[in-house]
Amino acid sequence: MESIQAIKQRFGILGNDQKLNRAVEKAMQVAPTDISVLVTGESGVGKESIPKIIHALSHRKHGKYIAVNCGAIPEGTIDSELFGHEKGAFTGATQTRSGYFEVADGGTIFLDEVGELPLTTQVRLLRVLENGEFIKVGSSKVQKTNVRIVAATNLNMADAIKKEKFREDLYYRLSTVEIYLPPLRERKEDIHLLFRKFAADFALKYKMPTIRLEDDAISLLQKYSWNGNVRQLRNLAEQISVLEQERSIDAQKLKEYLPGYGSNLPAVIEEKKKESDFSNEREILYKVLFDMKSDLNDLKKLTLELMENDSHKNVKEENEGLINKIYGNNDEEDVIPEEITDEELEVLQIPQQNPSDKQDKYYFAEEIEEEETLSLQDKELELIKKSLERHNGKRKAAAEELGISERTLYRKIKQYDL
Repeated sequence: MESIQAIKQRFGILGNDQKLNRAVEKAMQVAPTDISVLVTGESGVGKESIPKIIHALSHRKHGKYIAVNCGAIPEGTIDSELFGHEKGAFTGATQTRSGYFEVADGGTIFLDEVGELPLTTQVRLLRVLENGEFIKVGSSKVQKTNVRIVAATNLNMADAIKKEKFREDLYYRLSTVEIYLPPLRERKEDIHLLFRKFAADFALKYKMPTIRLEDDAISLLQKYSWNGNVRQLRNLAEQISVLEQERSIDAQKLKEYLPGYGSNLPAVIEEKKKESDFSNEREILYKVLFDMKSDLNDLKKLTLELMENDSHKNVKEENEGLINKIYGNNDEEDVIPEEITDEELEVLQIPQQNPSDKQDKYYFAEEIEEEETLSLQDKELELIKKSLERHNGKRKAAAEELGISERTLYRKIKQYDL
């Protein structure tokens, strides 16, 4: 039996991380069996290498190996792609077609991004796993297939099951053996090794000297969080190889190719989150309170107008206690409370009212309401500005934080000329 190092070299897997070696070892151990395998890990960690190892070391190695990206096939055609269809099964089905499970009979199928499968397709897949049976789209004939299924996903399957986006019974059938590939940030010692390999490959491809990293750049490379994992590192090596005239790269130059370097450090994220959590909650609470106050003012004005209407006098009489509680025991002919003095009126710059003048009767209430509305607009403008700044101008994220739709936020931006 080949060694782990020989298998890694054969399939182009670089690195000496313990978790990576354990993943390759598990793939070698399950390969001779027909056990279903689920490969898990973040996007870009190289999950596609594991099913290739399993197929190559199995008794099915002379059969077909088909890799299917479940997330790239439209929901309306996924069943036809996997299980085939009969002529006339749907519009455009001009002839009978064999699906991947029929074509790969005796071989291996790799279902990448299996967590993206629609629920109806998951039911069909479960049947294949349980008894090897499937039915073409538009047919009633049951067909048999003998395939080995290896699946992969970057989703948290426990969350997907909880949200009813993935069937629990299918998960347990797929994950008879689960193989986890660690993210690049957990393989710090392998990062520079991978970069050197990629730099050498691109130097050969583009016929130019190989990029070299100085010690401070190597240290920076290992501290970075690598959200895109090996795929992101490879892209970085290619960018630098093509764009840089100087073939020796220091940390300062490397930072130009690491987007949001500071914000990607876990410690910085945690610190910023702690500082902003309370501030965000407080601003949201302010917004709710101001909205409630505005609604209450509108309601008070409406009920006052209703009570003054002759046809609604009985409403005022029947609810006298509640009205006094909300509006106070003010004289019916005068909205301005009696305790406000002439001096206070002068400070407020509100003219004294003539009780007999019905037209100016609500002047005081309307003036106060106008001032409150202006303050609400100012506060709304301030909240929108802060949210947009915090999310670097991304309207979708800002709208979610403010609790409004993106279309409404866009209208507010136009309204306030932001």
